[in-house]
Amino acid sequence: MNLSLRPIIVAIACTISLSTFAEPGEKIYKEVCASCHASGVLNAPKFGDKAKWAPLIAEGQVVLTAHGYVGVRGMPAKGGNPNLSIEGFSDAVAYMVNKAGGNWKTPDAKTLAAINKEIEARKAGLNQKK
Repeated sequence: MNLSLRPIIVAIACTISLSTFAEPGEKIYKEVCASCHASGVLNAPKFGDKAKWAPLIAEGQVVLTAHGYVGVRGMPAKGGNPNLSIEGFSDAVAYMVNKAGGNWKTPDAKTLAAINKEIEARKAGLNQKK
């Protein structure tokens, strides 16, 4: 390799964002979810806490994701980010679940459709309670 090109190549390599190599959902977890789930604010299950996450994981990917997206217990809808898409939110939930002992995949179109259906049912149920 031409030694005069080496500093340029090293500089380019150093500027590649580490998020390029991040797991799906990790970036959103760090930007949105970590503010509560890293420390357990309002009894949020802490990141990686298998005991706290186990009963939530047992609810299943569709139910847990949909209820979290709408808002549940002390958690605001969309984790407090009104611009968060269901796809991004789903990836972040799967990422947190997998770090706490689960084995969820990034939702495919069929799973996303089921999550959206559960979101609508959850919203309808919440509206009836008011």
